[in-house]
Amino acid sequence: MKEAAKKNLRLVLEYDGSRYDGWQKQGNTGNTIQGRLEQVLERMTGQPAEVHGSGRTDGGVHALGQVANAHIATDLRPEEIFSYVNRYLPEDIRVLQADFAPERFHSRLNAEEKTYRYVLDTAPKTDVFRRRYVWALGEALDGEAMERTARLLCGTHDFRGFSTKRPGKKSTVRTLRSLNIHSRGTCLEFEFCGDGFLYHMVRILMGTLVEAGQGKRTPESVLQVFETGDRSLAGFTAPAKGLFLVSVSYPDFHFPKEEKAAVPPGKHKERREGL
Repeated sequence: MKEAAKKNLRLVLEYDGSRYDGWQKQGNTGNTIQGRLEQVLERMTGQPAEVHGSGRTDGGVHALGQVANAHIATDLRPEEIFSYVNRYLPEDIRVLQADFAPERFHSRLNAEEKTYRYVLDTAPKTDVFRRRYVWALGEALDGEAMERTARLLCGTHDFRGFSTKRPGKKSTVRTLRSLNIHSRGTCLEFEFCGDGFLYHMVRILMGTLVEAGQGKRTPESVLQVFETGDRSLAGFTAPAKGLFLVSVSYPDFHFPKEEKAAVPPGKHKERREGL
């Protein structure tokens, strides 16, 4: 019997990260998004699968549009893979789209833009049905001070001081293309769009913005963090549960129409931006 040819499977998925130890598979825990996805693909193909994600979200962080890929040997059509994987994944992980990507496509290495959203609630008591998906700060903030801080954070900078991981020889220069703040009732939504993000970078930027909103630092204080790269001069690390990976863009990759997987009627497709 002829063995199925290997294909580069591309998935767009959403997940509630509340009960997981993050995206990346780790030796000390099997409770990760990557690990669960690999288990299902191995069950489907009968062979080990190595899944690559566009970003290694932390424990407790959620995703609305995580992108992943894996080279698997299969004769199944994308819509059959879509149905199979969703049938066996736990209820807090769902595939939104499945297709076959070009052989050289890599979800992390080829990503050119990512968008993250952070949700903060200023109400004295948070809505009990949203409490796992917002940072319940419970106090009003100075919006003008946060807007000024956001403007200073945007652009191309060395964000070493806004990360908790030592970079080694890797560059810590990133471009934060936009940082927009929207008010939704008692909630504030912060949208971060950039060409890449360092470990804990968005959560530390959030802690810094909140300190500015509380009057504990000036907006201009972020300039010293850029100049020195000193983590202690930046804000604290905000809780994970308010953070969502919204979307990822790959401008140079065009996926063949005949290889697109069907997305069930009424379900949203991946947001493509120009993350």
